[in-house]
Amino acid sequence: MKNTFTLLFSILIAFSSYAGVIVLEGHYQGKNLYVQNPFAGSGVGFCTFEVTINGDVTTDEVNSSAFEIDFTAFQLKVGDPVIVKIKHKDDCKPKVLNPEVLKPKSTFEIVNMNISKDGNFEWTTSNETGKLTFVVEQFRWNKWIKVGEVDGVGSSTENKYEFKIESHSGENKFRVKQVDYSGKPRYSQAARYVSTKEVVTFTPIKVKDIITFSAETLYEIYDSYANIVKKGYGSNVDVTNLKKGIYYLNYDSKSETFVKK
Repeated sequence: MKNTFTLLFSILIAFSSYAGVIVLEGHYQGKNLYVQNPFAGSGVGFCTFEVTINGDVTTDEVNSSAFEIDFTAFQLKVGDPVIVKIKHKDDCKPKVLNPEVLKPKSTFEIVNMNISKDGNFEWTTSNETGKLTFVVEQFRWNKWIKVGEVDGVGSSTENKYEFKIESHSGENKFRVKQVDYSGKPRYSQAARYVSTKEVVTFTPIKVKDIITFSAETLYEIYDSYANIVKKGYGSNVDVTNLKKGIYYLNYDSKSETFVKK
């Protein structure tokens, strides 16, 4: 009985010493992973004992203080999803030195861009290597502003996208951007479009309650300290709750001022 208990206890200890696993999920970007591999806590052998890629055991030599996880034997294409599992003893922990290589990088190239007469902003890309969101921006009021988002497909073949835009009178400019793990935005060139909409005006310049636009428009209102106090889309805006003073009004393609009485 004592021998049986000792055997079971030994098995439990052995099992618990192989309980750790590091999981990395992402997309293959053409680069390998590098792992710093310490000794086990017991001082016998190295920490890592098995590595799998998408469920298949790799042939990488893990019995060393550092090793490389080589993806080439798995015939992956750039952009293919991967799940890497590094199994290790629970009294130690290996360190992946470059986990960012599995994160999507913004590499898109614009094949063409167009704004249709019915107000669709269309663009075609190639050479995407990961699923990243396209942020749609419009140049309005002397600055680029975000007007929407479209999920990227992430494949290297040609991908077509479209976004319904709200143009202002005169010349319009739109572009898309992506931001990857580096935090640096990648921009497209600007697509230009001349709208036949009539120029929007507003009244009154000295207002007590309601500002009225001659047509529906996007608008922003800033106070004298450059704090945005109202924004939206419509043919009028209620300013009853604003304090008396001078305000800056962005609308259509214009930037003007009004006085709240």
